[in-house]
Amino acid sequence: MEPKNVSLEMRDYIAEMGAETINWCMQCGLCTNLCPWRLVPGETSENFNIRHMQRLGQMGMEGFEEESVLFACSTCSMCQSNCPRGVKIVDNVRAMRASIVGGGMAPANLRPILGSAHANGNPWSGPREKRTDWQAGLDIPAFGPDTEYFLFVCCHSCYDPRSTKVAKSIATLLKAAGVSFGVIGNDESCCGESMRKLGDEELFQKLAQSNIELFNGKGVKKIITTSPHCLWTFKNEYPELGGEWEVIHYTDLLKQLVADGKLSFPKAAGKKVAFHDPCYLGRHSQVYDAPRQLLGSAAGGDAVELGRSREMSLCCAGGGGRIWAEVPMGERFGELRVTDALDKGAVMLTTACPYCLNMLTDACNSLGKQDELEITELSEILAAAL
Repeated sequence: MEPKNVSLEMRDYIAEMGAETINWCMQCGLCTNLCPWRLVPGETSENFNIRHMQRLGQMGMEGFEEESVLFACSTCSMCQSNCPRGVKIVDNVRAMRASIVGGGMAPANLRPILGSAHANGNPWSGPREKRTDWQAGLDIPAFGPDTEYFLFVCCHSCYDPRSTKVAKSIATLLKAAGVSFGVIGNDESCCGESMRKLGDEELFQKLAQSNIELFNGKGVKKIITTSPHCLWTFKNEYPELGGEWEVIHYTDLLKQLVADGKLSFPKAAGKKVAFHDPCYLGRHSQVYDAPRQLLGSAAGGDAVELGRSREMSLCCAGGGGRIWAEVPMGERFGELRVTDALDKGAVMLTTACPYCLNMLTDACNSLGKQDELEITELSEILAAAL
């Protein structure tokens, strides 16, 4: 084997980009053992080892920048949540990516995504003027000085035909409960969470500043998010940039509305439904009970728990920019999730995240199980049960 060079400059640069805890890692290997990549075969699984990647970062050694290493992490936080030293592994991954992407070396498949977010304010190549097309026929109110909540709809649910149904369902539920809410419209930009996780720090700052100026200028005080990714970044990353609001995921708000008697679900689904915990709603944001209580209200006694749930939920593989990755069949975490649901006798697998919805649907289709298992988003079950 040829010797590798230790670069203290590279190590310090990575730390400056946000990997402040990288030297806390004692190389115990628990992170690698818990990583969902250990559950599937294939080239990426063989190349990606989060413990080794951190070691390369600690030493400033080359090798971590290989695409199948650096961009394989889905930032699911399974490793971080269980790290005995409290290493902020997700931040380390983001910083290592930033050291590469900041130098103009983003992987080819991600350049159109980042380019669209720069040009259109969203990563889905959707024209800015079509951001509100999902509202057609729904009479969604505009946010104004007397509106209590600003509803921030994830870019995915603004542009993806399957995911726009989620935005419609959530708006329908809020209207049914008499919530004072409104949207701002085409001037909204992507929250930037995934862009930052991909390592494009400059793009994240641009999107965040644009949103902060817009929201503050409109007098926003409280935000409802449709996506756990928006929830997480608004709560954890925007405050230090000047965006300080009360932020709530739609499931937490609806749970409260049910408790207050403002929302009920008389038309129970009557199907065996399993709930998949999204990483960014569960492990990252600690929201576990609200979606289960809502599902219990709308599915009666037909809700079933998956084996890998709550804190130990299996990632769908869509976080950290992986939603834009091409992954061969047989190597998708989502396929394991679909099998988990079928093993429990579920006929429906539901979640509360647009990314998970996308990934689980693809996995179900690739396994040819779409006739046995329906993939839905929780808001769709709730709206149907009104």
